[in-house]
Amino acid sequence: MLTAITRGVSDTLAHGELTFRERAAIDVPLAKRQHEGYERALASLGVRIDHLPAEDALADAVFVEDVAMVLDEIAIVTAPGAASRRAETESIAHAVARYRPVHHLSAPATLDGGDVVRVGRTLYVGLSSRTNEAGIDQLAALVSPLGYIVTSVPVAGALHLKTACTYAGRGVLLANPAWASTTAFREVEVLPVADDEPWGASVLAIGDTLVMPASFPHTRALLESRGFRVLPVDLSELQKAEGGPTCLSVVFDATDD
Repeated sequence: MLTAITRGVSDTLAHGELTFRERAAIDVPLAKRQHEGYERALASLGVRIDHLPAEDALADAVFVEDVAMVLDEIAIVTAPGAASRRAETESIAHAVARYRPVHHLSAPATLDGGDVVRVGRTLYVGLSSRTNEAGIDQLAALVSPLGYIVTSVPVAGALHLKTACTYAGRGVLLANPAWASTTAFREVEVLPVADDEPWGASVLAIGDTLVMPASFPHTRALLESRGFRVLPVDLSELQKAEGGPTCLSVVFDATDD
């Protein structure tokens, strides 16, 4: 069964890390309702939600994807690039341990899960302000024996690689090529986002449906014109915190118990 680990929105969300967005007032109660709507959207697509409680002392903890990766064989607890987020790893390690053997990245590595785009057995990893070469090397050492290929992708102008591009499925990479080197991706077609929606490249593929923010209608139209089914969700307040549909969950196949 497809499972998504999520975490509630912290009361302190408005005080989280920001790198490429200017700080704007966040309506936290609205952010919580939007997050609940996001969880309902995933559930409507047949995803089982494993909801973790909010951690109010950790402003960015709702963005669970950055602190854990779950592959077919193992789970990896990352080494977040922002020092303020490293305390999130303990609770996420307990959560993913229910599903997979757990491995940890360690200093001097830094790596955010939001920098990892998976296409089949290839992990494209953004070399970004949050992920360094040591993090990419440690990840490769863990997963190469399992048959994965790890490829580094320079990121500039965006927080994470998944801000700049995501794999929509069917051989299509949705991307803002100005923010990441899409030439590193092999055997995919690069579909640029709408010119007036540079932040529109982050979509979450669930089966044959793409979950994406409702605030990018022109990019949605591009996807739909290519035959993709799109489920828009309102994430306006979470986007102010540099969030998107991918970073709000860790999605993987789990044994139905």
